[in-house]
Amino acid sequence: MRLILTGGGTGGHIYPALALGRYIKKVNPGADILFVGAQGGLEERIVPQAGFAMKTLPVKGIPRRLSPQLFKAFTLLGGSLINATKILEDFGPDFVVGTGGYAAAPIIMASIFKGRKFILHEQNVIPGVTNRFLAPWAYRVCLSFPSSARYFFRRANLVTTGNLRASEVGRFEKSTAREMLGMEKDLPLVLAVGGSRGALKLNESMVDFLAGSAGNKRLQVLYITGDIYYEGILADLEARGLLEKYGHRLKVQSFQPEMPLCMAAADLIITRAGATTLAEITALGLPAVIIPSPNVVHNHQLLNARELAEQGAAELIEEKDLNGKILGNHIEGLLNSPEKLANLQKNSRKIAFPRAAENIYRLMH
Repeated sequence: MRLILTGGGTGGHIYPALALGRYIKKVNPGADILFVGAQGGLEERIVPQAGFAMKTLPVKGIPRRLSPQLFKAFTLLGGSLINATKILEDFGPDFVVGTGGYAAAPIIMASIFKGRKFILHEQNVIPGVTNRFLAPWAYRVCLSFPSSARYFFRRANLVTTGNLRASEVGRFEKSTAREMLGMEKDLPLVLAVGGSRGALKLNESMVDFLAGSAGNKRLQVLYITGDIYYEGILADLEARGLLEKYGHRLKVQSFQPEMPLCMAAADLIITRAGATTLAEITALGLPAVIIPSPNVVHNHQLLNARELAEQGAAELIEEKDLNGKILGNHIEGLLNSPEKLANLQKNSRKIAFPRAAENIYRLMH
């Protein structure tokens, strides 16, 4: 099998593609896989580290308003189409799989022109612009949420497979994960993370929660602040005496590259509502308090989070309602109710797609 994977711009598009690539190499070691992304994109660093061959195209995201950048983006897209066509002709893939983002557009459009079969994967409830535009010509459009179907004009090629990252999270036992992270074996563990860059309101609320719960010795916290907030939060925790009060029960990190390890160790996660994160949560059946980012296109994180909340798989707090007391009420209400935690876990697993990569691979046969 020869396969091109394409997508990028954000980790939410790159990591699902890599998850599929790793699964295919596992079950079909002879598969020849090429990743095509954007020059200057995050994928230029992540994909080679993952061990995949890569080619890049000089493509940029298309602005939503008239501007000089809009003309430049279309000019680059035209040049990228020529290069993408050459890549297709040289590599000769059996399938092209696009995971969204502007980086996927040239190679998918070239696939249409050259009559190559391609599959699209959509991570969010509201599909991205690239996937919606290209979907009518796709061999299959793979959805992470069944409710995404209403946003597509053509329904015959839609199939719900789940998010590809869900296939990669179940690698660690809880006890092993806690030992690797240096956390207590028996204390309830809360994992708080606001994304690689962090989230200001979530961080402010977490610090206030930690201050209010410092006397609770039956609690440990793994707190990932995000790079840009780390130093300030450490200083704040130190000034309030919280590092001393919690001691080894509080670990603060700026970034954690192995989130499945942290999730495996946790009893409860406080997090944003990125599609990849939610796929990992449901695959593990990890109880969650979700605070969607309001600063995303189409407010898609709120819609992602509502999918879980309406299924009884997570508790939802909108950022406009968030503070340390409200966050604490949710955390303590769940940790003090094993029945509530068990229901979240059960409902989360019900809507999970732990075999998402296998589901998509089967479509190629």
